[in-house]
Amino acid sequence: MSTPSEAADDGLGSMPTTNTPVYANRSALLTAFDRFASRVTRWAGSPLAFALALASVVVWAALGHFFGYSENWQLVINTGTTIVTFLMVFMIQQSQNKDSVALHLKLNELLAATKQASNRMIGIEDLDEQDLREVAEFYVRLAARAKSGGKGKETHSIDEEGMPTDRKPEAAQAHVATAQRASAA
Repeated sequence: MSTPSEAADDGLGSMPTTNTPVYANRSALLTAFDRFASRVTRWAGSPLAFALALASVVVWAALGHFFGYSENWQLVINTGTTIVTFLMVFMIQQSQNKDSVALHLKLNELLAATKQASNRMIGIEDLDEQDLREVAEFYVRLAARAKSGGKGKETHSIDEEGMPTDRKPEAAQAHVATAQRASAA
C-alpha cells in the first residue's frame, strides 16, 4: 500500500495534489518541462504564432496547384497538423495543471485567512464527484435562502451542515434519498 505522498506523485513528473508534502518537492525534470511548456504555450497563443500557422496554410494551399491537389499534398497538412496538435495537448495540459494548482493554493489561502469561511473547504478539489455535488447542493440551498431572506446580510458556512464525507454511509444514503424526494416534488 502506498502512502498518500507516494500516491500523489506517480514518478512520471505529473502534478501532485496540492494537499501533500510531495507538491513542495522539486524535480529537475518537472521544473525543466514546466518552464518549456510555459514558454511554448505563451508563444503558441501569440499573434506571431497565429500568423506563422496562417502563412503555413496559405503556402500549403498555394502549392496545391503545383502538386495537382494530390493525396501526398493533402497528407502533408494532415500529418503536420496532427503532430503539432498531439504535442500541444501535453504542453497546454501542463500549463493548465500548473494554473489550476496555483488557483487552488490561492483559494486555500483566502479560506484559511477568512474568519467566516470554513477551513474544511481547503483541499475540497480532492473529494469525489458525488461529494462535490452534495456540497454544491448546500450552496444552492444557501443561495435560495439568501434570495428569500431580503436585504439582511447573514453569513453561513458549510460547517452548518457538515461536509458530505463527515456523514456515515447510512446518513449519506438517507440524505440522498431526501434530496431526490425534494427534487421530484
